[in-house]
Amino acid sequence: MQKNNLFPLESLHEKEIEKCIYNIRGQQVMLDSDVAYFFQIETKKLNQQVKRNVSRFPKDFCFQLNKEETDTILRSQFVTSNLVSSKRRYNPYVFTEHGIIVLSGVLRSKDHRCDN
Repeated sequence: MQKNNLFPLESLHEKEIEKCIYNIRGQQVMLDSDVAYFFQIETKKLNQQVKRNVSRFPKDFCFQLNKEETDTILRSQFVTSNLVSSKRRYNPYVFTEHGIIVLSGVLRSKDHRCDN
């Protein structure tokens, strides 16, 4: 995946974003793979940046789904998600709106660029 701009909102349609929002644990969240797609980076690189900046992502900004949530919620909504494939080795992370805002700052920071 080639990186052009971080979160090119002008190219996204509201419906595209809406179908990537899930209600999990009483919060509206987006999957790491969908967020990575919107930021135009690999999911692996996105998650690396989160792990390197874990103090900036409290549980109400970002959390990892458990197996039951992954199996039940995501597989039942598989049609609308570009996430769940057999290639995933771990349960996905999800981000709240505040988590995505923090992530945007992390990815834009010179010290945390994901250019590789």
